[in-house]
Formats: sequence, C-alpha cells, structure tokens
Amino acid sequence: MKIFFVHNSYRSSAPSGEDIVAGNERKLLEDNGMEVIAYEKYNDDIDDSTIRNKVRLAVNTVWSRKNYEEALKLLQKVKPDLAHVHSLHPQISPSIYSACHRAGVPVVHTLHNYRYICPGALLLREGKPCEDCVGRLPVNALRYRCYRGSLAATGALFAMIGFNRFRGTFTGEVNRYISLTEFAKSRMVAGGFPEEMIEVKPNFLSPVQIHSGVKERHAVYVGRLTAEKGVRTLIAAWKFVNDFPLKVVGDGALREELEIYVRENALNVEFVGTQTRERVLEMVGSSFMQIVPSECYEGFPMAVLEAYACGTPVLASRIGSLSEVVQNGVTGLFFEAGNPGDLARMVNELGSNPELASRLGNRARELFIEKYTPEQNFQMLMGIYQRAREDFENRRKG
Repeated sequence: MKIFFVHNSYRSSAPSGEDIVAGNERKLLEDNGMEVIAYEKYNDDIDDSTIRNKVRLAVNTVWSRKNYEEALKLLQKVKPDLAHVHSLHPQISPSIYSACHRAGVPVVHTLHNYRYICPGALLLREGKPCEDCVGRLPVNALRYRCYRGSLAATGALFAMIGFNRFRGTFTGEVNRYISLTEFAKSRMVAGGFPEEMIEVKPNFLSPVQIHSGVKERHAVYVGRLTAEKGVRTLIAAWKFVNDFPLKVVGDGALREELEIYVRENALNVEFVGTQTRERVLEMVGSSFMQIVPSECYEGFPMAVLEAYACGTPVLASRIGSLSEVVQNGVTGLFFEAGNPGDLARMVNELGSNPELASRLGNRARELFIEKYTPEQNFQMLMGIYQRAREDFENRRKG
C-alpha cells in the first residue's frame, strides 16, 4: 500500500508530542512494508517578520491555495492508495483534503488536539478546561483571544473553522478521523463531528526493557514546563512531600520561575532539562513513580506510555483522557487536578509503600504489552484504512 503522509512539524527547538507520534507512525508503516510519500512542512521555515508575511500566513491557515496545488500535483504523480494526515496548522491547511478528494484519494486524519472545535486547540482558558465553544462557532475564543493571546491569530483560526464548516470540508472530504481516546472522541462529537466518522486508536511505543535494577527512591516528571501541564501545582506540592526527590525532565517558558521557587523554598527538586529519548526512558525506568499533573484535556500523553513500558506506576491528575488512560489502583493513582496538597498526599502514600508501587508498575508493564505495542497498533491502523477506503468508494458511488 502506498501512503501519502501529511504533517506540519513544530519548530525543531520545541518539538511536540505530535511530532513524535507522527514520526513513530511513519516508521511503523515503513517497517511493515508500506511505501510512504511524505508531504511535510516545518515551522522553522515560517517567516513572520513583516505584516505582509503575517497576513499571508493567516490566509494560508484558512485555506492554502499554494499547498492545494502543490499537493494535487504530487498526488496525481504518485497515485497513493490513501492519505494519512496528522497536524495541518499553520502552514498546510484543510485545503489538503480537497487536493486528495480531487485526486481520488481517501483521507484519514489523526486528531492530536481539538483545533477544529477550539482555536486554542486545548479546550483550555485561564488554566482551566473550557468548553464554551463546543457545539457552536467559537465566537468566545475571539472574545478571550484564546490563541496566543492575539485577536488576529485567533481570528485566523476562527475563520479556518467557520469557512471549512460552512464549506463541508471536515465531513465531506475526510473519510475517517482517528481519536486517541474515547474522551477525546466524545468532545469532537459534542462539537458537531459525526460519531461514525471517528475511530479510537491509542498511541503506541516500541517495546523497551524493564529497568534491570531496583527502582530508585525518586519521582520523575517528563514534559513541557508550561502552565497547562500542571507544573506549578507539581512544584508547589513538593513543599508537602516527605523527603522524596523529584527530577524534572524537559524545558519550557516556566522553567526559570519554577527554579526560583525551588531555591527559595529549598525543595528537593532537580531540573535536568531536555534529554535524549534513551536517557528519558532510563530515568523513567529507574524512578519509583512518574507524575503527570496536567490541568488540560490531554490527548494520549507519551509520558504515560513510557512509564507503562518501563514498569513504572503513574500518578495522574483525574481529568479528561487521563481518567481513561490511567487505571486507578491498577496502573497508577489519581489526585485532584490543580491540588498541590492532594498530589503531595498521593506521593507520600505511594512513596512509603514499595509493595504497592511494585504491583502497580508490574500491571502497567503487562497492560503495555497487551495494548500499546506496534504490532497491535498496526493491525488497528490497517482496519481504519480499510474502512476509510470503503467509505470513499461508497460516497463516490452514490
């Protein structure tokens, strides 16, 4: 099978989980004998140094004529069996669907976030989950400038959503959407997307060995240091943790603020910055617990899969998809999102109970082998591809 693989990557200085997932899926296809023709854009190439360029980028966000023509030409040349779209924002735009539709190519799109029902993509406002725009045009997003605090930037995404809803792009030119969890699917359905078009397929991770040594007595956080990830709550919780070290892996806008807080309060927290994947897995594998304190609706955090693969239990905020991905008392434990005291209580409880931590970690590893390996994921993906092709043929017939 020949796959037209579409993805708009974030800047190389700040790679996203979407980039990692897209890369994993592309490799999965290639490893299983699929021919992959990549159509990719990179945000490193964006020049928004002038007003003219900013306007052009905004127009392309709504509908990129250039990318439509460029993609159509390539599609007509290579004649793929199917197109698999990951991220489109901000350079490619939904015009890619129309290029595929005109070229007679079925389309599958993985929904990594909520961009088509929320200009901010996260269903988040002022640090809290927000569904004000779900099921209606996102006028409130304009009011609150939900994308980058900018009326102009939010307006471009408002126009993209409104124009493509009115045109029927999202439902008329896509054959299947992939949602990472049932929770995420439910939000898209509430936002007006047909339930029958959305299939649930989780992320996956190539198997890794369980850390061979004894778990070390420390916790680990892996991710961006930004507000929606709950890192302020995480660090504040360590004022109430009983002599249990925390290693923070990653970087982001809040790092300096958090480091100052740690120094001022003499907390047992170490910031280690961005690390290689191998080093991340080594650190997660040797940790007593992995903490996922998100205060937004996550998709399917790779941090959870990495912990499961390494046999490390997860402490997670009880919010959105995390309530589905983490099994309370089976693969990890929950705490109240945004509550430092409750988070500290769970850290102290698990940290003082090695038997419980071992049982949760072992079950996490078993669940990973059962559900989240490339082999299971590839079979699920092929089923979705087949149903997308059947849907395309049925629509064309009538």
